[in-house]
Amino acid sequence: MPRTLDTIDRRILALLQEDATRAVAEIAAAVGLSQTPCWRRIQRLRSDGVIDRTVAILSPEAVGLGLTVFVEIQAHDHSDAWLRHFAATASAIPEVLDVFRMAGETDYLLRVAVRDMAHFDLFYRRLVEAVPMRNVTSRFVMERVKASTAYPLELPAGRRAADT
Repeated sequence: MPRTLDTIDRRILALLQEDATRAVAEIAAAVGLSQTPCWRRIQRLRSDGVIDRTVAILSPEAVGLGLTVFVEIQAHDHSDAWLRHFAATASAIPEVLDVFRMAGETDYLLRVAVRDMAHFDLFYRRLVEAVPMRNVTSRFVMERVKASTAYPLELPAGRRAADT
C-alpha cells in the first residue's frame, strides 16, 4: 500500500520537482522545518520510493535531438514472448525515451528523440527489423507547447493530507 503523504511531504516534493539542487536549509525554511527533520523526510521519501531518482533535465535542442516522434505500435501478437522481446528491444534503443503499454487500438506508444528525419529513418529501420509488428504509425511533434516532469501534488478541494 502506498505511503500517505502529508502536507509537508507534498510541499517538499513540489520544491524538489521545481529544482532538485535546492539546499536542504532552503527547503526546510520554505516548509517550516529545521534542517535535520527536513533531511530525514527527504531521505524517507527516497527510501520509500516516492523520489524515484534525481536527474538533470536537458534541452533536446541543445543536445541536438530536437525532433520528437510518438510511435504507435500494434503488436504482431500478444504473447508473453513477443512482449518480452519487444520491451527488451525498445528499452535498449537510446532514442526511445518512454515505452507505454496502451489500451485501445494502439498497443504500445513510444516517445522517441532524434536529430532529424534521417536519424528517425535509421531508428525506424532498426526497430522494425528487430521486432515483428502488425502496424507502426509515427506522429512528428511540430511544437512542444508544454513540457513538464512535475506531477501535480495539490490535494483536491475539500480534502486534507490526512484524508489521502
